[in-house]
Amino acid sequence: MTTSITIRHLSPQEAREQIGALSAVLIDCVEGGASVSFMSPLTRERADAFWRGVAEGVAAGERILLVAQEDAGERIVGTVQVVLKQPENQPHRADIAKMLVHRAARKRGIGAALMRAAEDAARAAGKTVLVLDTVTGGDAERLYERIGWSRSGVIPNYALWPKGGFCDTTVFYKQISAA
Repeated sequence: MTTSITIRHLSPQEAREQIGALSAVLIDCVEGGASVSFMSPLTRERADAFWRGVAEGVAAGERILLVAQEDAGERIVGTVQVVLKQPENQPHRADIAKMLVHRAARKRGIGAALMRAAEDAARAAGKTVLVLDTVTGGDAERLYERIGWSRSGVIPNYALWPKGGFCDTTVFYKQISAA
């Protein structure tokens, strides 16, 4: 059976309504070893609290929340955020955060589709420089290089793996043209 993937922005209300589905993706990624700010085991309560904060940021206009949904919106299989709120001397910049794809949905181009949509959303918001960081040597690092992001450098021992132990982080940026 072939499934279709739709990438779309969530409104603040939709973000609040989808907290459970977003938490399921985050928990799956952490259980799979992704170093995405959380230690293992990640409880549903902690994941839900994180997404409630994201929904508040969406409502405040500080971030854009995009999701990849399978089969006409039946199931969220991925997500990414464009963090619009920046210091006053960086109004042209946005951060890309928490690009997550459920392990069962990987290797299907969902990460690349989410990133293209994030770039488009940032462009539409008037941003011209995007920044992100990711675990050095991981699948996401290879994805960002493949889709035209520039490597800025590697920071040794930047974060911890979910089950402990240091991991290096690679910082990337991309220049885009505003809409």
